[in-house]
Amino acid sequence: MEKKTKRICSVCAAAALLVLLILSYTATGTTSMLRSVLQLGAIYALAACSMNLLNGFTGLFSLGQAGFMAVGAYTFAVLTIPVNKKANVYYLYGVADGLKNLALPSWLGLIIAGLMAAAFAALIGAAVLRLKSDYFAIATLGFAEIVRICVASSPLARVTNGSLGLKNIPGFTDLGFIPAYFVPFIVVTVCLVVMFLLIDCSFGRAFKAIREDEIAAEAMGINLAKHKTLSFVISSFFAGIAGALLAMYLGAVQSTTFPLMLTYNILLIVVIGGMGSMTGSIIAAFLVIAAKEWWLRVLDVETYIGSFHVPFLRTGFRMVVFSIVLMVVVLFWRQGIMGQKEFSWDGIYNRIKSLKTRKKGANIEKANAGGGVNE
Repeated sequence: MEKKTKRICSVCAAAALLVLLILSYTATGTTSMLRSVLQLGAIYALAACSMNLLNGFTGLFSLGQAGFMAVGAYTFAVLTIPVNKKANVYYLYGVADGLKNLALPSWLGLIIAGLMAAAFAALIGAAVLRLKSDYFAIATLGFAEIVRICVASSPLARVTNGSLGLKNIPGFTDLGFIPAYFVPFIVVTVCLVVMFLLIDCSFGRAFKAIREDEIAAEAMGINLAKHKTLSFVISSFFAGIAGALLAMYLGAVQSTTFPLMLTYNILLIVVIGGMGSMTGSIIAAFLVIAAKEWWLRVLDVETYIGSFHVPFLRTGFRMVVFSIVLMVVVLFWRQGIMGQKEFSWDGIYNRIKSLKTRKKGANIEKANAGGGVNE
């Protein structure tokens, strides 16, 4: 496919996405569910890509994503809750003296949230990155659980508000002439662009080399400790930003907002999209969120035909169907939607061309078989 054609396709795709966002922004009534799905899908896409950077591209199987998201969310909430609302938030335990008159802008809170998550990653990475395979996964899983317990504990109650959690967290606000609705998409896009650029540079190639063969990578002169730590810290930085965006979306956070199941859900998105494919994680994030939060909710409605209750259609049944669909996907698409490939117009063009060639070959074989019968 020529470069000019690919540029035209890219412009048309970007225009279509922009139109979809505008239509979702102006939608009303039940259609407004699309707004929530798109915003939540964008946040989960960032979280999934941050995990994929570590799991799919570097080959380090981490299960601590929920912990780093919790660090980012709580950091953002603590630093940005308006001063005049802190009395209503910390009404039981009181607020720490250093936080009473502290309320940072949202953009600064986002950056600090990512940096705080990265700092935690650098701290624990010095110890857990010495481990490999399942042991590394268990260590990061333990970190996520420690964070969840600590934010709900009494010693940190004057900062995290203990088990009561934090509320009155500033939501998305207008960015100049840009409505607040579009802010999470802009932040996520910027973060994803940075990750794509990182993967395409020498660091990304080093990450992939470590994933394929650590011994060969070290023999080529790659500093394993340095690049593993770098991948772990960068992944945690973007996970922290994703956690802060989730806090802005929800408006309140508590320890139960970041259970271990959150990590499994993000890992599920990564696996469905393809380990080692950023675009696969983005596509899978929107598909999974749309299926869980929108398309399958019709199955949660108690349904009666006259006095007869339709079996299975009740609260929670959508998750049963969702799990069955996931099993089918994993069985028939073991490499995920994209595998280790990224979305490209050349790939779509070659796929269509291949299908046309197969169809043409099938027609020729059918014609030859028909001619043989007539003879």
